[in-house]
Amino acid sequence: MTDPQIAIMMLGLFILIVFLGFPIAFTLMAMGIGFGYYAYYDEGRMWRKFLRMDEDSSWWDQTSAWIDGFFNSRIFDLFVNQTYSVMSNEVLTAIPLFLFMGYIVERANIVDRLFTTLNVASRNLPGSMGVAALITCALFATATGIVGAVVTLMGLLALPAMLKARYDPSFAAGIICAGGTLGILIPPSIMLIVYAASSGVSIVRLYVGALLPGLTLVGLYLIYVIGRSILQPSVAPRPSADEVPDVSRGQLFIMLATSFFPLAFLILSVLGSILFGLATPSEAASIGALGGIFLAFAYRAMTWQRMRESVYLTV
Repeated sequence: MTDPQIAIMMLGLFILIVFLGFPIAFTLMAMGIGFGYYAYYDEGRMWRKFLRMDEDSSWWDQTSAWIDGFFNSRIFDLFVNQTYSVMSNEVLTAIPLFLFMGYIVERANIVDRLFTTLNVASRNLPGSMGVAALITCALFATATGIVGAVVTLMGLLALPAMLKARYDPSFAAGIICAGGTLGILIPPSIMLIVYAASSGVSIVRLYVGALLPGLTLVGLYLIYVIGRSILQPSVAPRPSADEVPDVSRGQLFIMLATSFFPLAFLILSVLGSILFGLATPSEAASIGALGGIFLAFAYRAMTWQRMRESVYLTV
């Protein structure tokens, strides 16, 4: 079997297993070991002891020699070395901490509060609910660093609200999908951490280089949503008083102070400590994880069940 054929088989098998519902991490690990075993298969090296045994050898000796031959593959040496290399990489240790911070923020319903507040704050703008959804996506993407969590949560939170407000379905879905992809570019992006670890590039430089393009992309998305809402009011009707309540400036400030500012301060603390050299990415991720737990307790939303769910989703 040629290498291209093996690659196509791996891709097809990976897609099939993921669609069956198996976790991606364990799927990749099992496929790596399985196909690596095939690639490093060496009968003369692995089964040398077993093949040289006499026929009258005891059952125990034959079984022991067979097991020794089965595990006498270079793939297991490579597996141990790569596992140790990943565990000793200080940059990669930031990934589970950033993920944990994002899932804590999600499970504590902080994003729900944030979307409601931004929806009220932008009620006078064209396409106000789309604007609120985009800004919420950008902030949550910054907090978690991944795409899947943002798209899933905002699809459950903002999409039904926009459809109820008579938004065009394709326009509303496009807002969620576009906002969800911001997690790839806006720091602390998990993809940037993986790229920095694999290419040997400074993660701080990658963050600095990605920050401005990410914010520019957010601005362009907002301009598009507002502009299309002005040119085609039917795709994003203005909300009624029943859908978005009219609040005073004092009430709006209280809503911002209890939902927007705490999360923004947490994000700025994490990014600022990295960009200004005050902490390494791993240390900043630890600060973010502790800050997320503190916010969850401050909102009285932290329970043992939510903590377990956040840890499980992180792993």
